[in-house]
Amino acid sequence: MNRRLDVHPLKSRVGDFIAGLKILENAPITPALVSQYVAQMQPSPQALAPFLLWNRDRYARNLIYRDDFFEVLALCWLPGQHTPIHSHNGQLGWVAVVQGELVCHNYRFVRSAMLKKMPVGDKDCIAAGRPVEVELLCSANCQADGTVAVVDRRQTTHQIENLENSSLGSISLHLYSKPIDSCVLFDEATRCCERKPLQYHSANGVILANTLTTRQTIETAA
Repeated sequence: MNRRLDVHPLKSRVGDFIAGLKILENAPITPALVSQYVAQMQPSPQALAPFLLWNRDRYARNLIYRDDFFEVLALCWLPGQHTPIHSHNGQLGWVAVVQGELVCHNYRFVRSAMLKKMPVGDKDCIAAGRPVEVELLCSANCQADGTVAVVDRRQTTHQIENLENSSLGSISLHLYSKPIDSCVLFDEATRCCERKPLQYHSANGVILANTLTTRQTIETAA
């Protein structure tokens, strides 16, 4: 992707961003190609404003677009909010912080002594809920500087958290290929893994049922 799409400054960048993704679907989807595209075309917080809905109880997953190849979300993070340690099912992912700052902790699963003693057929802690340990590999600060982080098939277990205290909160743009409907979560209390379905806080700028917050400024929600 060697050129930018021609975007009028008064038009929403979100529509242009989605249009460009549809063009990419006609070619092999590679980490480098999509990473370059997201770096060039990521919408600003102002363009994303209709999708930026906050939840006072947990970070908010706001769906912007989804088809068979891509899923685009804007995640809104109040101070202290974080994901559990989780996997991405081996899918490709791209993350760009568009406001504030986030910290990403990368992990790997380590088989415990208990698992080593079990029969081979019983060692799937994900399916059986067996105890397992995680090892922290590294942590990285992600800022709104245009950088695009790539989650590939070799390293897909991580945790993201917002350590900032700013009342403006943090916003990140997430792109997955293909869409992810569930992931494996690591429960730090039980030391076990469990597959759980993923939920959206909103879709197309509309808060979905059974959510606790309403469209409002982050100062009101905080």
